[in-house]
Amino acid sequence: MSFSSLGLCTALLKAISEQGYTTPSPIQQKAIPAILDLNDVMAVAQTGTGKTAGFTLPVIQRLSGGSKAQENHVRALIIAPTRELAAQVAKSVENYSSHMNLSSAAVFGGVRIEPQIAALQTGLDILVATPGRLIDLYNQNAINFAQLEVLVLDEADRMLDLGFIEDITHIASLLPKKRQTLMFSATFSEEIKTLASGMLNNPQLVEVTAVNSTVDTIRQKVYSVDKARKSEMLVHLIKTNNWRQILVFSRTKKGADELVSQLEHANIPAASIHANRTQHARTHALEGFKSGKIKVLVATDIASRGIDIDQLPCVINYDLPDIAEDYVHRIGRTGRAGTKGLAISLVSTSEAKQLLAIERMINRTFSQEVIPGFAPTKKATVAKYDDDEYGNFEADPAPRRNGKSSGRKSRSNTTSSRKRRK
Repeated sequence: MSFSSLGLCTALLKAISEQGYTTPSPIQQKAIPAILDLNDVMAVAQTGTGKTAGFTLPVIQRLSGGSKAQENHVRALIIAPTRELAAQVAKSVENYSSHMNLSSAAVFGGVRIEPQIAALQTGLDILVATPGRLIDLYNQNAINFAQLEVLVLDEADRMLDLGFIEDITHIASLLPKKRQTLMFSATFSEEIKTLASGMLNNPQLVEVTAVNSTVDTIRQKVYSVDKARKSEMLVHLIKTNNWRQILVFSRTKKGADELVSQLEHANIPAASIHANRTQHARTHALEGFKSGKIKVLVATDIASRGIDIDQLPCVINYDLPDIAEDYVHRIGRTGRAGTKGLAISLVSTSEAKQLLAIERMINRTFSQEVIPGFAPTKKATVAKYDDDEYGNFEADPAPRRNGKSSGRKSRSNTTSSRKRRK
């Protein structure tokens, strides 16, 4: 099957060809025609299978034949959970609409709001936004949704998680009821499907892979090691394998910064990316990683759905995630678009519960390997959590409404709170 058989226009086919794509992925084959037929769509596909093009291409085509956006208005709104993902989606929109007269922009926190307000003044056909900054812009009367035709929730499972539901429902209440709504994600629990169905009108479910599954092209390995020796093992693995580009996931922001210091002490160029770093620092670290100046990028889960690097060879879980679904998103940064990838998890005995949850979710039992010289010495114990080590997942600060806090409350004693602590 070719992209031309999906009903896409000549201008889009030219842009797709310039990006080097020739054959649509399974999710694109099913989602694009459904969206072009103006259906509401709930789409589920593995990370790295082309979900972004699956919604950006038909949305761009739909908007190409309509009236231009008026001042401060937007015609299509794409909401993403993190700044990095918002920037990535906006770049895709820009690339695919390069031969069409459409305007687009991305807005997110961590940077000055004034240039974003200025970009909205002339009106935009497509706006990509994180929830917090979007609400801030609305509260400052910088954006009007009267012309909105399409709403897209990218990584919808995260967007509709308990930590985000207040913002999402608030935004949805501001939008025209007559609109097309699209939800795309790699994972959907049954509870979230039920919740999402309340925002869609007779949605068409597009599901091309098993829910919460991992890409077959990713080789997954688990190494047992004492927690105190993880950094030593990581250095050993990097130098022994002579890896040139490695994405490493840390459970906490503090842990990510400490690991960078340890890697640099071992003469391994590294940088961290997490919610406490400024947007400039995060962008600089990501650019250095992509260019090869930085060999190791240490990230919290803020990056698991916002880093898109062609042929990233290896992802390492320095700490296992507390939310099993995040494992799928983390390792999905490698093995993208049919390429082979390697995902390694360094597992201490205190992470037994997290490993078991991951195994149950992906229906697989790992054979835990031991590297000579790094055999673990501790007995298995129940995992304990130090709340002080956690940071917030939310990419933007909580918006203020009418001069007051958005009302988010700490849930440090609940399971749901851990979903927000990255």
